[in-house]
Amino acid sequence: MKFNYKLFCLLFLMTVAGSCKKYLDVVPPDVGTIDYAFRSKNEAENYLFTCYSSVQQLNDMNRSAGFTTSGEIIFPLNLPGNPIDITGFTLITGTQNVGEPGLNFWDGRANGTAMYVAIRRCNTMLENIDKPADLSAVEKKRWIAEVKFLKAYYHYYLMRMYGPVPIVDVNLPVEASTAEVKVKRQSVDDVVNYVVGLLDQAIPDLPATIDNPSKELGRITAPAAAAIKAEVLMTAASPLFNGNPDYANFKDKSGKNLFPTSFDATKWQKAATACKTAIDMCEAAGLHLNQTFIPSPAVTNLPDSLKRVLTFQTALTQKWDINPELIWSLSNIWHGQEYCIPRLTQKANQNDGQNPAYYAVPISTTDLFYTNKGVPIDEDKTWDYADRNQLRTGDAANFYYIKQGYQTIKAHFDREPRFYGSIGFDGGIWFGDGILDAKIAHYVPARGVTALAGPKTLQKTNITGYWPKKLANYLTVYDDGFNWTDFSMPVMRMAGLYLLYAEALNEANGPTADAISYVDRVRARAGLDGVVNAWAAYSKNPSKPTTKEGLRAIIHQERRIELCFEGQSGWDLRRWKELQGVLSTPLTGWSIYEEQAINYYRARNVEIPVFNTRDYLWPIWNNSIVINDNLVQNPYW
Repeated sequence: MKFNYKLFCLLFLMTVAGSCKKYLDVVPPDVGTIDYAFRSKNEAENYLFTCYSSVQQLNDMNRSAGFTTSGEIIFPLNLPGNPIDITGFTLITGTQNVGEPGLNFWDGRANGTAMYVAIRRCNTMLENIDKPADLSAVEKKRWIAEVKFLKAYYHYYLMRMYGPVPIVDVNLPVEASTAEVKVKRQSVDDVVNYVVGLLDQAIPDLPATIDNPSKELGRITAPAAAAIKAEVLMTAASPLFNGNPDYANFKDKSGKNLFPTSFDATKWQKAATACKTAIDMCEAAGLHLNQTFIPSPAVTNLPDSLKRVLTFQTALTQKWDINPELIWSLSNIWHGQEYCIPRLTQKANQNDGQNPAYYAVPISTTDLFYTNKGVPIDEDKTWDYADRNQLRTGDAANFYYIKQGYQTIKAHFDREPRFYGSIGFDGGIWFGDGILDAKIAHYVPARGVTALAGPKTLQKTNITGYWPKKLANYLTVYDDGFNWTDFSMPVMRMAGLYLLYAEALNEANGPTADAISYVDRVRARAGLDGVVNAWAAYSKNPSKPTTKEGLRAIIHQERRIELCFEGQSGWDLRRWKELQGVLSTPLTGWSIYEEQAINYYRARNVEIPVFNTRDYLWPIWNNSIVINDNLVQNPYW
């Protein structure tokens, strides 16, 4: 596509991004190059797409803290000669440090993207937008809005990692003094206000929809910018940033508080208003929950139960230009399906070099998903929670979910559709992979080294016995090689926005009918009863949805289920200040080398997380602190 091509083709502009990183790299490079870059509309458009390049790099989930530090996925860290940079996955083991911070988005080191370089590009674009004589007023207005959005997003990305960060609204002149370059961190509230202000400026001049997907997918729209604004305000209202006592005494060197010292309840109402505005804009633009599974090519023998599972799966993996749910997705293809698909055929087993399948899901993640009654597994009074790991054999009633006659465990039965759409497990049906007849679909044989999907070499082993099925397009085939059906990772989709609104309403006003209704919209797509009815009928705690605390727990779990593996849960758990609790116990998997079911289904520790209060915010690299004596380090580092 034209957009992708132009985004990466200008090598001389990419060298702009790689220049000296002293302090924050806010001093522009050789201005002679800038004059060339803006000599015409075509050249200026290339520079616009260079401004987008940093956000496109976020499509690499291995550098997303929302993915790698969430506890949803375990990557085997002891692999010799790892094919990917696993820095992000190591951060839950207590290895983060100030000497060389992992996922350093401040300086662009250790698998992080240099966000201040990205901001500098945006400033350069805004400073030179008047130069191309052949740029129309309409195009100019849109481009300015896009760049303002990007500059806001880059500041926001830094804020949710580091908290208070320097605001770089304009590039400093080449002749700037050392004192001018030594910028200071601004308070969290100042950063939020700056980001929201930029988004408010951008939204009116952005298009409501992308009318030419072949050339413009990935460019920002007004509904997408409004949705991101809502997320920014939700982040600012959440416990990590709103009167967090852990940071009450965090000040800069002049004595200015960098975090709000008291809780401000009005921030939740502001967030709720922004969420509703974004929802209205999205729906006016034709966006809605993906409610229908439209198979292509044709699928046979597809029951309604499996159709519901595939409807949920394709809300993520369906191509953006035909997916009604995607508010904003990155135009780059998400590469990683080979980490998620178990070996299901003899040919796949023989050609396992292409299919490591080592994105492993811990048991704790699978336990998040509800029973088929729509309540947590430890609350459902009709579900055998105490004996969930006892053996049970697949039967005709569960034919489309579990291999008939195969011995697995009770925990894999009677679960909600999102469980079967998200998790691949021993004995579980894996619809797709080249077989589109539901009656003869593949299943996952995972027990022991002789099993097709079982452990092989260190590089080709799933260490828990669970796969993130949701991250594999059902049309992708792995047999004697890969035949990919690609997709892009969403930044925001309608289900996530609905749940943000429900959360904001509950925090602002308690468990109102409106708040519950937006949760119920998401649940209905999964075939579940509404919250009130489900808890009243099946939960051991039927009054849970009637209190703010109870509905909060429900909404948090709904987001972790609905958005699992999408790079969202790690950020949510941080802003809620719940990540330390999630990572306070060992992450476990099954005894994958055992062939007999009775031995296989014995939980074992596969990772011992180490997460402390300090880990909620990233440390600033020590070198940056030494060079710029106006900077202060984050608390507890």
